Amino acid sequence: MTITDQPTLMLRAATDADDLAQVQQLCWEYRSHLMQNSPIDAKLTETFYPDPVYRQLMEDLPKLHARPGGVILLASLGGRAVGCGMTHALSPDTAEIKRVFTAPDARGHGVARALITALLDQARADGFSRAVLDTSVNLGPARALYTSLGFRERGPYQDIPEDVLPHLVFFEALL
Repeated sequence: MTITDQPTLMLRAATDADDLAQVQQLCWEYRSHLMQNSPIDAKLTETFYPDPVYRQLMEDLPKLHARPGGVILLASLGGRAVGCGMTHALSPDTAEIKRVFTAPDARGHGVARALITALLDQARADGFSRAVLDTSVNLGPARALYTSLGFRERGPYQDIPEDVLPHLVFFEALL
């Protein structure tokens, strides 16, 4: 019988150009995943993040999620970038979690759970009293993860077009 070592999961703040490039690549993979996940998710992605808007968003990530009100985390497994997640301030008491993604070949190693936990810990340390996020109704594993980490479903926390509301689920966790 052969015992194999599990690769080591590491999280770090993405602050230098190399880390940010890896996060941007993972974000593009996330967008591609959503475009292929379901016709509804493709429509939602194109509605909120058409290609030119997403390109600009990727350029602006370091500003949008800058300390002290936000953070960008990069997860690596065995030294390879496999996941990301980020926060930014919505208000003095509320942090929003965005773009949590784990590469498909790294799923099952606790990457997303570690990212969400670290994002919540950082938001708490930064003085926020709650964290919010939204996801597609079609992303069942993500919804189950958020619930298992203490999030509860809630209504929208910002203006969302009525026609897309049935396709999104909104969550909140008190810190």
